[in-house]
Amino acid sequence: MPRVLIADKLEPAGVELLKAAGIEAETRLGLKGAELAAALREFDAAIVRSQPKVTADCLDDPGRLRAIARAGVGVDNIDVAAATRKGVVVMNTPGGNTVSAAEHTVALIFALARKVPAADAVMKAGGWDRAKFVGTQLAGKTLGVVGLGRIGREVARRAIGLDMAVIALDPFVTAAKAAELGIETAASLDELLPRVDFLTIHVPLSAETKSLIGARELGLMRKTACVLNVARGGIIDEKALADALAAGTIGGAGVDVFTVEPTTPDNPLLKAPNVVLTPHLGASTVEAQENVAVEAAQLVADFLLKGQVADAVNMASVDPRELAEVRPYADLARRLGLLHAQLAQGAVKKASLTYRGELATKKTRLLTAAFTAGLLEYRLSAGGVNLVNAEVLARDRGIEIAESASPKKGDFAALLHSEVEAEGGTSVAAGTLFGDQYIRLVQLGPFRMESYLDGTLLVFTHRDAPGLIGFVGTVFGRHGVNIAQMTVGRQSPGGDAVGILNLDGPPPEAALAEVRAHPPIRNLSVVTLPPAGEAPSWLG
Repeated sequence: MPRVLIADKLEPAGVELLKAAGIEAETRLGLKGAELAAALREFDAAIVRSQPKVTADCLDDPGRLRAIARAGVGVDNIDVAAATRKGVVVMNTPGGNTVSAAEHTVALIFALARKVPAADAVMKAGGWDRAKFVGTQLAGKTLGVVGLGRIGREVARRAIGLDMAVIALDPFVTAAKAAELGIETAASLDELLPRVDFLTIHVPLSAETKSLIGARELGLMRKTACVLNVARGGIIDEKALADALAAGTIGGAGVDVFTVEPTTPDNPLLKAPNVVLTPHLGASTVEAQENVAVEAAQLVADFLLKGQVADAVNMASVDPRELAEVRPYADLARRLGLLHAQLAQGAVKKASLTYRGELATKKTRLLTAAFTAGLLEYRLSAGGVNLVNAEVLARDRGIEIAESASPKKGDFAALLHSEVEAEGGTSVAAGTLFGDQYIRLVQLGPFRMESYLDGTLLVFTHRDAPGLIGFVGTVFGRHGVNIAQMTVGRQSPGGDAVGILNLDGPPPEAALAEVRAHPPIRNLSVVTLPPAGEAPSWLG
């Protein structure tokens, strides 16, 4: 009989689901360090919330442990990389607390707009000061939403119901898709921030989003604007926010999540004016607690009894033998997705993949998922995108993924042709393998070539002209940039052409500006790809 460790408080409905499925469930609360590590080794799977810290040391010898389910969204308390190295699946429950988190965000907006906590404190102290607590109505105000995932969309929907205007920033949601929801889009934070009365953040915490809102960004906002964070601590710089509140740079803030939890006495927000603080209550409703408990239990039951993996954050729900067969092509697909993500102009609407020759006979669904993961991970947290969730994340953002196959061979025995439609136009790229491991780009736009798909690439379209390549090489040489490989594709002498340079490292902006200003150059982009042979954890 499979055994599951419940290492955090879990609603009875989740425990009962496990027992009804014939799984032995044992609850042990308050485990830490070596004690937690020893307990994990005894069980086939574990369910946690936010309290147990499943560190790399806890997973050094996982014993019989094969899966960890987080009854909630964030997996900050689980060392996902260590779990992946040890072959432990990490799953979460992204949908269970969506409504509760959205409602808590709206509750903080109301509390700030009508100064409810401050008025309540004065009343309970025996005071009565109506003039001091004149608020503002929400109807007619503008809400800025950064991140239109599940929670961001729910917040936006409720705000629209309150007669607020909503402007959103999400690199994967097109203006047309947002308009269907009654939402306007902004192209950047700099465009969004000066226009909003309230700003709410709903993105994962990653290297890209850490301190996303700092002193500079707060300085762009109206002095009456309010900032909210019900996502993850660290996305908004707490000191910068406290300083802005003290200086009157912004009007108020509502914060439910913190860089260090529980908060420490030296947290600057504890003494800041015009701020409403709650102790990470976004998912703390009866309904949300039960939803995530049942979802986590179902994930574990399906994994242990059926071998199914869903909502995994670190590996794919596929047979390892299937993955081994297509691994080099999956690496190719992912790199093509990363290439498109960096060349696309505006939000992506649709990606179409065509598998030709020998590729048409392989597990193309895995390759499509790998391409989609590459397309998304450039702007999302890379560790949160994999073969399991890539297409779901794309669908959530209104991106259509289509695939077709033709066993007929062309110039290559196997070819992956990709086409991405974005707001600013359509890009085309195709790749193949030389031998059984050397990844090559063989088409970009209408141009044929043979280029490496790794490291730093300078991609530039230009008019085919004598001396152009020499000019680019001279500029880069003067700036200390080494060119490792060069490829040029053209259709006719003197016509349009594309050049791809593989560089030993990112070129300085001064060098790019000099090349960009050269008359034959029409467009120039720097693309960053993984080094040759480096694959994400979900490819093994």
